[in-house]
Amino acid sequence: MPLTVADAERDLRELLDRRVSVTYEPQGTLVDRPVRTSAVLILFGTLDREPAAHGARTVPPELDILLTRRADSMRHHAGQIAFPGGGTETQDRDAADTALREAAEETGVDPAGVDVLGTLQPVHIPVSNYLVTPVIGWWRRPSPVAADHSESVEVFRAPVAELLDPAARGTSVLRHARSTYRGAAFTLGPHLGGHLVWGFTGMTLASLFDELDWSVPWDPTVEFPVAPGR
Repeated sequence: MPLTVADAERDLRELLDRRVSVTYEPQGTLVDRPVRTSAVLILFGTLDREPAAHGARTVPPELDILLTRRADSMRHHAGQIAFPGGGTETQDRDAADTALREAAEETGVDPAGVDVLGTLQPVHIPVSNYLVTPVIGWWRRPSPVAADHSESVEVFRAPVAELLDPAARGTSVLRHARSTYRGAAFTLGPHLGGHLVWGFTGMTLASLFDELDWSVPWDPTVEFPVAPGR
């Protein structure tokens, strides 16, 4: 039987019981500044528009995930597709509090409608020297979202089935100085601007999909060049 939305939520809950970690290959050199903690919200839910018309059949067509496009003025990861999130503030009780607060600021998502399922192991991002905790959420009661045009300039509810389509997958290639950095990447559909999802976001999604057994075979030899500074 095809996977239902309820099955997808169950899979996510069972995944977090296993305490998995993200497979992340650093995409740059370590910056010379103190390590700071942060959190991102990986928010799954049910599409607020037409379900995915194509893509992998390992997930229900109405399953989506919330992504943003960061402002070009941001100090780190400018212009990249990302999960909503940011640095820990003194008032935050834990990583989930940080992720929900930042998501509300960047996208307008109502934290009251989000069920926090749990967290993945923290990941160190050398290029910004952040220790990032991925927080998995289930959008029990979706709310309207929009970019704040300060940190985020676009907000997407991306169909997971489309991300898992082998035609949307490949390997990002970032060449900088004498180094080359590679990682799992995805392309958003034309209706979402055709942006490339790479770096921490792309590798986190790839790890999650593999652990959830939602992935279908794709060709890692397909390369998506990334311009330095993006």
